[in-house]
Amino acid sequence: MEISAKKNEVNDIQHLFHNHFSENPQLTVISPGRINLIGEHTDYNDGFVLPAAINKAIQFSVSKRNDSSIHLFSIDKNESFSTSLDSLHASGLLWPDYVLGVVSELKKAGYLLHGFSAAITGNIPIGAGLSSSAALECAAIFALNELFQLGIGRLEMVKLTQKAENNFIGLQCGIMDMFASMMGKEGYAIKLDCRSLDYEYFPLKLDGYKIVLLDSQVNHSLASSEYNTRRQECEKGIKEIQKKYPEIINLRDVTIEMIEKSVSDPVIKKRCLYIVQEKERLLNGCKDLQNGDLAAFGKKMYETHDGLQHLYEVSCKELDLLADECRKEKDIIGARMMGGGFGGCIISIMKEDAIEAITKRISESYQSKMNKDLKVYITRIDAGTHIEK
Repeated sequence: MEISAKKNEVNDIQHLFHNHFSENPQLTVISPGRINLIGEHTDYNDGFVLPAAINKAIQFSVSKRNDSSIHLFSIDKNESFSTSLDSLHASGLLWPDYVLGVVSELKKAGYLLHGFSAAITGNIPIGAGLSSSAALECAAIFALNELFQLGIGRLEMVKLTQKAENNFIGLQCGIMDMFASMMGKEGYAIKLDCRSLDYEYFPLKLDGYKIVLLDSQVNHSLASSEYNTRRQECEKGIKEIQKKYPEIINLRDVTIEMIEKSVSDPVIKKRCLYIVQEKERLLNGCKDLQNGDLAAFGKKMYETHDGLQHLYEVSCKELDLLADECRKEKDIIGARMMGGGFGGCIISIMKEDAIEAITKRISESYQSKMNKDLKVYITRIDAGTHIEK
């Protein structure tokens, strides 16, 4: 099935906004989810990532109010939440918090806001590792920037949304998800240096292949707590390495030899080894893409899954089964778990004319062995956050 945020869906949100708020929205913003081809859990270690925006998006319609009230309406949940600019606190519903966190950071940064009404919908699967939360944050900040003419550039908006996630939501995430959603370019992946925020677009020439996501339908409920734990483990590793190599700033600067000589804790050593190996895989994988060698790139995707399963230990039995099923298929040249872990999607590069047969086989095996349905998304690389004209 082809996934997309279609024009009629945008028209629907504008109509539903009018029904709920008895006025027309002043603008509607489209903000995509993202995939990450390779470079998982490297962003908060100052490493490199290779994400791309996809044609699965949050839609955010908004209008100004004449007071300081904030009125939010989730179309998909049929839930409303209201507060004011002077009373920003956790909602108890979670979904409004991604918007409120953005408002909080804008206020801290000294931007002048007024009240607003917003309706939200989208077709990014929740819990699939496609960063629906980052898409919502990017949609909110982009819309408020336009609505109140704040004059914030895209890169600064990305930084503010990361702060919203860190400070208001409490997830110490890296910058990749927001960056990919905001800065995506149709047909291109983004090689992002998470230390300098330098970035480069790589044309994604799939030539008869498609990026296909296999959704395990396992909600990554452990991901947030374990994500923060992995971050802490990496920080412990750095402190150990710095005792012997004080010039080291982050795992991005580390070699395998340094780890072997300075990290004694076996768990911390595994975490560090994965991060260092993944950095090298990504840099070499970009060379593969430049050379048009999809097979070599796909092999590195499988290696990443092995590292996430055995060294970083953020996979689960369902994802491991799906990765193993992909390895059996000659027309899948690469696959791995994607996202924080403990559920979500396998990302694969699959021969276009074999997708139907392959996904049927994998779905049947998954149902038989895990007693779960498999959802399949055939993606297209799409544009970043933008106003729907």
